[in-house]
Amino acid sequence: MAKIMIVEDDPKIAKLLQNHLEKYGYQAKLTEDFEHILALFTEIKPDLVLLDINLPSYDGYYWCRQIRKISTCPILFISARSGEMDQVMALENGADDFITKPFHYEVVMAKIRSQLRRAYGEYAPKVEERIVNIEGLTLYMERMEAEKGEKTVSLTKKEAILLETLMRRSPRVVSREAILEKLWDDQSFVDENTLNVNITRVRKKLQELEIDNAIETVRGAGYRLVPNWVEEG
Repeated sequence: MAKIMIVEDDPKIAKLLQNHLEKYGYQAKLTEDFEHILALFTEIKPDLVLLDINLPSYDGYYWCRQIRKISTCPILFISARSGEMDQVMALENGADDFITKPFHYEVVMAKIRSQLRRAYGEYAPKVEERIVNIEGLTLYMERMEAEKGEKTVSLTKKEAILLETLMRRSPRVVSREAILEKLWDDQSFVDENTLNVNITRVRKKLQELEIDNAIETVRGAGYRLVPNWVEEG
C-alpha cells in the first residue's frame, strides 16, 4: 500500500489521521521533527504528503517548495485556514489540492485515492516520456520542463498539465471546463480565481523563454495557445 507522510504539528489530529489511514491499509508516517522535514521526506520517500500550513519555524508553503525541488509526489494541504488566498498560495507553491479543517475523513480519503490514481495508478502517465513540440517550443512532461532554443524553465505539475493541454489543442480554443477537468478531479471545490492564477503562472514561465502573449483569453470560451513566437523569431 502507499506510504503517506503526515506533516501536522497538532499531535491529536496527526494521530487521528494516522489511525484512519492505517485502517484503510496505508502506511502513515508521522513527522515529529519539524526542523528537518525535507530530510525526513528524503528518508521516508512517501507516495503522498499531507501538509499543514501552520508549522514551527517554517510554514507549509516553504516546505512544499522545498519538496517540489526534488519530487513530483502529490501534496495535499490540510489547514484551518479557509481563505481564498490561502488556497491560491497553496496551489502556487506546488500543492495538488487543499483540504480545510475541520474535515470529513471520507473526503480526505477520497482525495488521497484520487491523487494516488493520478500519480501512480490508472490515470498515471505511461512509462515512456511524453514530449510535446510546437514550432520549437518543447514540453517534457515527466521532467516538468519547457524548452525553447537554449532556454529551459521548470514547471510545477499543474503548470505542465495546463501547458500540455493548450499545446495539444493549439491553435484551437480550450474551454475553461476542459482545463479544470484536466487539473482537478472535483471542480466544485475550485475557486474561479484559481484557474486564472495558474494561467498567469504559465504565461510568466513562457516569458522566461522569451514568449510573450501566446496564451490568449477568448472571452466566454476559454484559452488558446497561438505560436506567435515563430513570427517574432
